[in-house]
Amino acid sequence: MSECKPKRFWKDSTVVEVDGGFTVELDGRRVKTPAKAGLLVPTLEMAQAIAREWDAQVDAVDPATMPFTRSANAAVDKVRIQHAEVADMLAAYGDSDLLCYRASHPQELVLRQDQLWSPALDWAAETLGARLKPVSGVVHEPQSREVLSALSVQVHALGPFHLAAFHDLVGLSGSLILGFAAARNWREADEIWRISRLDELWQEEQWGVDEEATEQAEIKRQSFLHAKRFFDVSG
Repeated sequence: MSECKPKRFWKDSTVVEVDGGFTVELDGRRVKTPAKAGLLVPTLEMAQAIAREWDAQVDAVDPATMPFTRSANAAVDKVRIQHAEVADMLAAYGDSDLLCYRASHPQELVLRQDQLWSPALDWAAETLGARLKPVSGVVHEPQSREVLSALSVQVHALGPFHLAAFHDLVGLSGSLILGFAAARNWREADEIWRISRLDELWQEEQWGVDEEATEQAEIKRQSFLHAKRFFDVSG
């Protein structure tokens, strides 16, 4: 059964500056989140992106085509209310970061991981003041409490809109360090995404491309790039 989508009921989408930020109005009525809160966003650029999404709706409202609206809704309805819990969850990635669990063989993969992942750990040590230690194999080895605490403080310092974007940067890449790397412009977001998929790309080289897996990876890549854009327009 197809999902019933609400029909377009407005003619004009307008960005309005209000106390505390910006909002979008449809024929003079303020856009609300799914939880019925007024949609208040921190920057003009974000509000303009949301307004463009509402303008682009034709006959029915399709949330799948409205990534900025969805991310802003998540920031207001979820992250703002559960900020500490979300920050704790993301900071926990540091203790099992993708970049720290290295293959023991074959040697070509070992070298490739070192070439692509170690520079990110070096960047984090210098920029974030947190040196995570890589290990060989998949058995969990705890990281230094002091290092994890330093990373956690920086995650908790993010506001709700930045944290909503950061949630996807970390969750999609599987790496707290790569999430920070994307947020702080260590490399281009697309390159960071490819770095996060090193193991999958290696498997493709060995066994060939799985079309279904490739399609899913592309959906995740687009979500990762959107998360970076949303982070950048959060102020």
